[in-house]
Amino acid sequence: MPTKSLDAASTATPTEAAQRFPTLMLAAGLSLGSAIALGLARFAYALLLPSMKLDLGWSFAQAGAMNTANALGYLLGALAYPRLARRWSAGVLFGAGCVATALLMAISGLLDDTHSLLVLRVITGVSSAAVFVSGGVLAARLASARPHDAGLVLGLYYGGTGWGIVASSVLVPLTIFNAVHGWQFAWFALAVACAVFSAIAIGAARKIESVHTTRSSTADASDTADAPRWPRFSPALAGYGLFGVGYIGYMTFIVALLRNAGMSAAVVTGFYLLLGVATVVSARLWSSLLDRMRGGHALAILNALLAVATLLPALFTQPWVAFVSGVLFGATFLSAVASTTAFVRHNLPASHWGKGISAFTIVFAFGQIVGPMIIGWVSDGAGLARGLVYSAVLLAAGALLAACQKPLRRA
Repeated sequence: MPTKSLDAASTATPTEAAQRFPTLMLAAGLSLGSAIALGLARFAYALLLPSMKLDLGWSFAQAGAMNTANALGYLLGALAYPRLARRWSAGVLFGAGCVATALLMAISGLLDDTHSLLVLRVITGVSSAAVFVSGGVLAARLASARPHDAGLVLGLYYGGTGWGIVASSVLVPLTIFNAVHGWQFAWFALAVACAVFSAIAIGAARKIESVHTTRSSTADASDTADAPRWPRFSPALAGYGLFGVGYIGYMTFIVALLRNAGMSAAVVTGFYLLLGVATVVSARLWSSLLDRMRGGHALAILNALLAVATLLPALFTQPWVAFVSGVLFGATFLSAVASTTAFVRHNLPASHWGKGISAFTIVFAFGQIVGPMIIGWVSDGAGLARGLVYSAVLLAAGALLAACQKPLRRA
């Protein structure tokens, strides 16, 4: 039996390779959309937080409120997406979101009023959601064309967030200055990166839509199965919601924790750069897991690993422990996001993929709204390390809930 499958694989190798490479390149190009939506528009704020907090006199709760505002906008965008998708295609929404996010990032560099920045972070969250959800729909379509590489395609799209983390880890230290409002220049640099990434990502989205729209429309028309109601996948939704609370606490405050522990700017930059590289590499690392597990077990495993990664820097302050934490976290957290799109592909008819991805995005956004405020409030009273302990506990609880999720359809 193994010999037979090896022979079949070898005879199909030239054709498979010819078809596979363009698909993976399109997924890589599309992934720069997730780099914009999360890597630059959200996670880069962790590098700006210490400077902005000092310059504007914020508490940790106020600093966390900036990411809460961004997550609120993300929630509003996710709630609006199904209605917007009835009027415009995923490609149009993806392109509009990319352009709007780049412009809003530039405007962030012009403001120094806390209330104005909060409002702008909400609007940026809306545009980021348009990018992330529509990109997820396009990635799911692309994955459906290559079922054997579906996990890798989804991993490449979501892992593209790492490119945004890498770019911000280089750009922010180079453009943030030790002066009044010196952090504003970093926002301009991030806006330029958004614009460059947008040009590539929008081109990939257009190609995916032109090649796969007819095919997916035919599949949607032929797939008349009713979509399972949300209570049937509520354990996965709840586990993902706790993932949103727990992971965002880490991504918001980890840089401040390392700086407060006395680590140099070079060490912190190296940590963040390594986290971003690990995120990009994660696409290959977990692809078979996403293909194989059709229930909530993939999310459960990834949540459990994230709990360990979050707990490490809270308990130990050595730089090598921080690097281990960053590598484990980076190699895992966006695959948790990809696991929900894989779950939707495995368990919902193609005509309901957009709604399924939106449902997971909504609970994700709720978690991210609650997370920075709660962890910031805990950190103000008991210290940043205690805040990360709470994040780790929530991630572990999310793992237990996700493990209860059974597949909804047979393979």
